[in-house]
This record gives sequence, C-alpha cells and structure tokens, in this order.
Amino acid sequence: MSQLERIQHLKKDIYQIAQRYNAGKVYVFGSCARKEETKDSDIDLLVEFLPHATLFDQVHIKDELEALLNCKVDVVSRRALNPCIRKNILAEAVAL
Repeated sequence: MSQLERIQHLKKDIYQIAQRYNAGKVYVFGSCARKEETKDSDIDLLVEFLPHATLFDQVHIKDELEALLNCKVDVVSRRALNPCIRKNILAEAVAL
C-alpha cells in the first residue's frame, strides 16, 4: 500500500483531527502525492485553516497527525504558501 493509499484510508481520522484544530480541507502534495516517496519520506499536507485558527492549531495538528501516521508530517497553511511555489504545489495537490 502506498503512503497516499494509507492516508486516504485514514481520511476520516485526519479530518477529525483537522476539525479539532480549526482546519477545513486537507491536501497531500510532494513526493507522496506523486507516488515517488521512499521509506524515509515525510508527508506534506496542505491545510486550509479557518480564519480564526492560531499558530498553536497548526502545531497541534502536526503533532497529532504525526502520531496517527507514525512518520514526520509537514503541515503547510494554504494562506502561507510562498507565491514562487504556490502554482506547483496546487497543481500536484491531491484532495483527501
């Protein structure tokens, strides 16, 4: 099973965590989305945080997702995407 398939299998749990920390939609991007991950790859998640979300929400969602997925997770806020790489990330992002 690929990392992406495993993440999709845990979609309900991921969205429960996201909801707890003021997040809406969640997308996978990077090597996992391209199905080019290795055993050492992290998981890159693009998250649409609600307007009232805090930095603490972003830290806590990362911690809980790492515990759930048992690997390093990078959480990137869609609002905070660097304009230089925004187009590429959005093009490869896979919605959960």
